[in-house]
Amino acid sequence: MSALKDKLKADLAASMKARDEVRLRTIRMALAAVNVEEVAGKEARELSDDEVVKILTREAKKRREASEAFAGAGRAEQAQAELDEQAVLEEYLPAQLSDDELNALVEEAIAESGAQGPKAMGQVMKVLNPKVGGRAEGGRVAQAVRARLSA
Repeated sequence: MSALKDKLKADLAASMKARDEVRLRTIRMALAAVNVEEVAGKEARELSDDEVVKILTREAKKRREASEAFAGAGRAEQAQAELDEQAVLEEYLPAQLSDDELNALVEEAIAESGAQGPKAMGQVMKVLNPKVGGRAEGGRVAQAVRARLSA
Protein backbone atom coordinates (compact mmCIF):
# COMPACT_ATOMS: atom_id res chain seq x y z
CA MET A 1 0.00 0.00 0.00
CA SER A 2 1.28 3.48 -0.79
CA ALA A 3 2.58 5.62 2.03
CA LEU A 4 0.15 8.41 1.17
CA LYS A 5 -2.82 6.06 1.35
CA ASP A 6 -1.57 4.81 4.74
CA LYS A 7 -1.33 8.40 5.93
CA LEU A 8 -4.88 9.10 4.75
CA LYS A 9 -6.18 6.06 6.65
CA ALA A 10 -4.31 7.06 9.82
CA ASP A 11 -5.62 10.62 9.55
CA LEU A 12 -9.13 9.27 9.03
CA ALA A 13 -8.95 7.45 12.35
CA ALA A 14 -7.49 10.53 14.07
CA SER A 15 -10.22 12.79 12.69
CA MET A 16 -12.88 10.33 13.89
CA LYS A 17 -11.43 10.44 17.39
CA ALA A 18 -11.17 14.23 17.31
CA ARG A 19 -14.72 14.52 15.89
CA ASP A 20 -13.44 16.83 13.16
CA GLU A 21 -16.31 16.64 10.68
CA VAL A 22 -14.68 18.55 7.82
CA ARG A 23 -11.50 16.46 7.86
CA LEU A 24 -13.50 13.27 8.32
CA ARG A 25 -15.79 13.77 5.32
CA THR A 26 -12.93 15.06 3.15
CA ILE A 27 -10.61 12.15 3.90
CA ARG A 28 -13.46 9.66 3.44
CA MET A 29 -14.21 11.20 0.04
CA ALA A 30 -10.52 11.06 -0.91
CA LEU A 31 -10.17 7.42 0.12
CA ALA A 32 -13.35 6.57 -1.79
CA ALA A 33 -11.92 8.19 -4.93
CA VAL A 34 -8.67 6.23 -4.47
CA ASN A 35 -10.58 2.97 -4.00
CA VAL A 36 -12.68 3.60 -7.12
CA GLU A 37 -9.51 4.17 -9.12
CA GLU A 38 -7.93 0.99 -7.72
CA VAL A 39 -10.78 -1.20 -8.91
CA ALA A 40 -11.30 0.57 -12.24
CA GLY A 41 -10.28 -1.37 -15.30
CA LYS A 42 -10.05 -5.10 -15.89
CA GLU A 43 -8.43 -6.00 -12.56
CA ALA A 44 -7.83 -4.38 -9.18
CA ARG A 45 -4.38 -2.92 -8.50
CA GLU A 46 -2.44 -0.96 -5.90
CA LEU A 47 -1.88 2.68 -6.73
CA SER A 48 1.51 4.35 -6.36
CA ASP A 49 1.95 7.56 -4.39
CA ASP A 50 2.13 9.50 -7.66
CA GLU A 51 -1.23 8.11 -8.77
CA VAL A 52 -2.78 8.95 -5.38
CA VAL A 53 -1.42 12.50 -5.68
CA LYS A 54 -3.06 12.83 -9.12
CA ILE A 55 -6.39 11.73 -7.64
CA LEU A 56 -6.10 14.15 -4.73
CA THR A 57 -5.16 16.96 -7.14
CA ARG A 58 -8.25 16.20 -9.23
CA GLU A 59 -10.46 16.19 -6.12
CA ALA A 60 -8.98 19.51 -4.92
CA LYS A 61 -9.70 21.02 -8.32
CA LYS A 62 -13.31 19.82 -8.10
CA ARG A 63 -13.65 21.53 -4.71
CA ARG A 64 -12.22 24.80 -6.06
CA GLU A 65 -14.58 24.76 -9.05
CA ALA A 66 -17.59 23.90 -6.87
CA SER A 67 -16.70 26.72 -4.49
CA GLU A 68 -16.63 29.19 -7.37
CA ALA A 69 -19.99 27.92 -8.62
CA PHE A 70 -21.58 28.21 -5.17
CA ALA A 71 -20.13 31.69 -4.67
CA GLY A 72 -21.47 32.76 -8.05
CA ALA A 73 -24.91 31.49 -7.07
CA GLY A 74 -24.83 33.46 -3.81
CA ARG A 75 -24.42 30.41 -1.56
CA ALA A 76 -21.51 31.58 0.56
CA GLU A 77 -21.89 28.88 3.23
CA GLN A 78 -21.61 26.05 0.68
CA ALA A 79 -18.72 27.83 -1.05
CA GLN A 80 -16.85 28.04 2.25
CA ALA A 81 -17.48 24.34 2.95
CA GLU A 82 -15.91 23.46 -0.41
CA LEU A 83 -12.91 25.70 0.31
CA ASP A 84 -12.46 24.01 3.71
CA GLU A 85 -12.41 20.60 2.01
CA GLN A 86 -9.93 21.88 -0.57
CA ALA A 87 -7.63 23.09 2.22
CA VAL A 88 -7.66 19.63 3.82
CA LEU A 89 -6.81 17.98 0.49
CA GLU A 90 -3.95 20.39 -0.17
CA GLU A 91 -2.25 19.22 3.02
CA TYR A 92 -1.57 15.92 1.23
CA LEU A 93 -0.35 17.45 -2.03
CA PRO A 94 3.23 18.49 -2.81
CA ALA A 95 4.05 22.18 -2.44
CA GLN A 96 2.99 24.20 -5.48
CA LEU A 97 5.65 25.76 -7.69
CA SER A 98 6.13 29.51 -7.49
CA ASP A 99 5.81 31.54 -10.68
CA ASP A 100 9.60 31.94 -10.87
CA GLU A 101 10.20 28.19 -10.49
CA LEU A 102 7.54 27.41 -13.09
CA ASN A 103 9.01 29.93 -15.55
CA ALA A 104 12.48 28.43 -15.05
CA LEU A 105 11.13 24.94 -15.83
CA VAL A 106 9.34 26.31 -18.92
CA GLU A 107 12.62 27.85 -20.15
CA GLU A 108 14.43 24.52 -19.62
CA ALA A 109 11.73 22.60 -21.48
CA ILE A 110 11.77 25.03 -24.41
CA ALA A 111 15.56 24.81 -24.64
CA GLU A 112 15.46 21.01 -24.39
CA SER A 113 12.79 20.60 -27.07
CA GLY A 114 14.11 23.36 -29.32
CA ALA A 115 10.56 24.61 -29.79
CA GLN A 116 9.76 27.92 -31.45
CA GLY A 117 6.39 29.58 -31.89
CA PRO A 118 2.95 28.79 -30.48
CA LYS A 119 2.49 25.71 -32.69
CA ALA A 120 5.25 23.89 -30.78
CA MET A 121 3.33 24.00 -27.49
CA GLY A 122 2.67 20.24 -27.52
CA GLN A 123 6.38 19.44 -27.74
CA VAL A 124 7.14 21.69 -24.78
CA MET A 125 4.28 20.29 -22.68
CA LYS A 126 5.48 16.75 -23.36
CA VAL A 127 8.89 17.60 -21.92
CA LEU A 128 7.56 19.81 -19.12
CA ASN A 129 4.75 17.72 -17.60
CA PRO A 130 7.01 15.04 -16.06
CA LYS A 131 9.18 17.77 -14.51
CA VAL A 132 6.20 19.59 -12.99
CA GLY A 133 4.72 16.35 -11.62
CA GLY A 134 1.57 17.67 -9.93
CA ARG A 135 3.26 20.68 -8.38
CA ALA A 136 1.35 23.10 -10.62
CA GLU A 137 -2.11 23.00 -12.15
CA GLY A 138 -2.19 22.05 -15.83
CA GLY A 139 -3.95 25.25 -16.90
CA ARG A 140 -1.34 27.36 -15.15
CA VAL A 141 1.48 25.40 -16.83
CA ALA A 142 -0.14 25.73 -20.26
CA GLN A 143 -0.64 29.46 -19.75
CA ALA A 144 3.04 29.93 -18.85
CA VAL A 145 4.17 27.93 -21.91
CA ARG A 146 1.76 29.81 -24.21
CA ALA A 147 2.95 33.19 -22.90
CA ARG A 148 6.62 32.26 -23.36
CA LEU A 149 6.19 30.81 -26.86
CA SER A 150 4.16 33.76 -28.17
CA ALA A 151 6.63 36.32 -26.78
